[in-house]
Amino acid sequence: MSPYNVCEPRSAYIMIPKPFRQNFNFTLPTRRQGWRWVLPVLLVLLFLSTLLWLPWQTQRMESSERQEQLIADTLWVEQTIRFQLGRHEENLRLIANEIASGYGAEKRLRDRLVTMVRANGELVRIVQFNAQGAPVMSSDDMSIRLQELPANSLATAERARKSKTPLYAQPAALPDLATPVTLDYHVPLYSGDTYAGMLTASYSISSILSEMVPWWFAQDNEILLTDQDDTVIDRRAAGGPGRNVYTHRRALDLPGVSLTLRTNSVKGEPKLLPSLLVGSVIALSLGLLWSLGALWRDINRRLAAEGALRQQVAFRTAMENSLMTGLRARDLTGRITYVNPSFCRMVGIPAEELIGKAPPMPYWAPEAMNEYNQRFTQVLAGTVTPQFETIFLRANGERFPVLIFESPLVDDSGKQTGWMGSILDISDRKQAEDLNRRQQEKLQASARLATMGEIASTLAHELNQPLAAISSYTTGALNMIEKNAENPGKLNLDLLKPALEKAGTQAQRAGQIIRSVHTFVKRREPSREPTTVAMLIDNVMPLIELQARQFFVSVRTEIDEDLPPVLADRVLLEQVLLNLTRNAIEAMQGIAPERRILRIVARRVAARTTDEPGSGQNVEIAVIDNGHGIPAEVAERLFSPFFSTKAEGMGMGLNICRTAVEFHGGKLIHSDNPEGGTIFRFTLPMLAEGMPVDGDSAIIRET
Repeated sequence: MSPYNVCEPRSAYIMIPKPFRQNFNFTLPTRRQGWRWVLPVLLVLLFLSTLLWLPWQTQRMESSERQEQLIADTLWVEQTIRFQLGRHEENLRLIANEIASGYGAEKRLRDRLVTMVRANGELVRIVQFNAQGAPVMSSDDMSIRLQELPANSLATAERARKSKTPLYAQPAALPDLATPVTLDYHVPLYSGDTYAGMLTASYSISSILSEMVPWWFAQDNEILLTDQDDTVIDRRAAGGPGRNVYTHRRALDLPGVSLTLRTNSVKGEPKLLPSLLVGSVIALSLGLLWSLGALWRDINRRLAAEGALRQQVAFRTAMENSLMTGLRARDLTGRITYVNPSFCRMVGIPAEELIGKAPPMPYWAPEAMNEYNQRFTQVLAGTVTPQFETIFLRANGERFPVLIFESPLVDDSGKQTGWMGSILDISDRKQAEDLNRRQQEKLQASARLATMGEIASTLAHELNQPLAAISSYTTGALNMIEKNAENPGKLNLDLLKPALEKAGTQAQRAGQIIRSVHTFVKRREPSREPTTVAMLIDNVMPLIELQARQFFVSVRTEIDEDLPPVLADRVLLEQVLLNLTRNAIEAMQGIAPERRILRIVARRVAARTTDEPGSGQNVEIAVIDNGHGIPAEVAERLFSPFFSTKAEGMGMGLNICRTAVEFHGGKLIHSDNPEGGTIFRFTLPMLAEGMPVDGDSAIIRET
């Protein structure tokens, strides 16, 4: 894993140190602005108070007005009743005077009484009694004596006689009348000082209320007549019973009797909204309050949004200023719309000179201009590579490698407005990779030397054979030459030539072994170049055969015809083959000699995953043995560094092999051999047409 944390623009999470965060005040300045709301709040409270007081005051005013109106109407009704009764009293006194003086004829007086009763519905009858209480004349045909009147009326008549003053009797019921209650008015008749009798007028209480109380007043009020004990004598309730909300009582000033006129309004308490005008004012006021509340809410939301925006701007500015990754935004035409401070420091150019700049950019290196133009064409076409490496040029002319992540820049409506790029200076990473590569090279060279040390005895034994043969052939040739010197003319060239040829062959064999060892252990820089698999296997075959003969192992190669070349470092792959074959040879030590067969198979296979480079076809090399196999618990840690099943092993062989294979873009795997043993396979990408020979020399590489 890379020691650098590279984040794409849309998934970047930047942690700001706590002391740095504390320097920013992200709270909204509501306390500073609180005093601005004091006056509006006071005005709103005053308005609410007035709004609440207005209906209450209106209700009180209407209630008071209704009560005053009831009192005035009651007084008017009382005056009306009293005025009407007063007229009757005056007429009766005039008639009584005429009767007492003997001025009027009986028939004429009786006609006046009948006319008076007929003209006034509240009068029931008018009767003249003599001094003995016998009826003299009456307005109707009913004959009744004074003594037959109710007791209270009779008592009142006696008081009137004694006081010589007309008096009203307490209302009472007559036994012969359907109307239960009547009011008698007694006028004593005197001729000089002599009592001559009594003129009595009887009023119907219900008729008094019905005849003397106006209909409009009776429609709005319940009218009652009560005595001195508050006993209801009669009532009139044309509009229904009273609600006991608006009431008034008024005493009827009648001589000789205590009657009270009570009124009880059928109207209830006035409603909170007594009129359309007040209701409209209140509705408009409530609407105004709602508008003020909505305005206040919107202002608070706007202030909160502005504060949140300031907070976000401050936070994002803090993030952008603390980022080590350069950010660059471009529109759909490729023009730069935004750069952060890190990008400006990276290229050494201020933001004012970069924003609005269109290609070619001042930080493009001249040698990579074609690559930049190709990338820019892809940007305009909307098909950019998400991730790639390139080089940039600083303002001072220094070149440095960068890793770029490109992603679409989308607004809040989902529409793409440009491209966002994250640029990371990978100079340190490149240096770390170079250091790691050099360490790997040293480790591989050490492994090769260790391998040579392990096969040194076999190598010495293998070199002894050709050297001994050369010594034998040269000794035989010298002997033949010496014999010819002693006996000239007897030298047999047919015997001398084959001996010298065999000596030369053995010398070539020894030289080839020495050259293979020298090439294998020689320390040099990795360099990939086109090579064939057959040539690769042939070069390492002498060293493989040296180890195979030591353990009596038969080596067989199976290479498909017309295998394409691969771009590889030949020495690294030879080391891989030598390590894998040596492990396979050692794994077959404990089996029968006839089964000690080592197979090296090379064939063309399809790429297993889309992540593998190449055109979809790879070259696979398999090393197959018939040994003891690999246990499951060992297979889990097989490629771990410093893990080995050998007592003298370092545990680095297979790890180095896997690193070397992955350096070439392939994979090293193992599986069980169905016939017994293990199969190690590694793949190499084929060299496609047009691929550069030196893969490390490309300026821009896809990752």
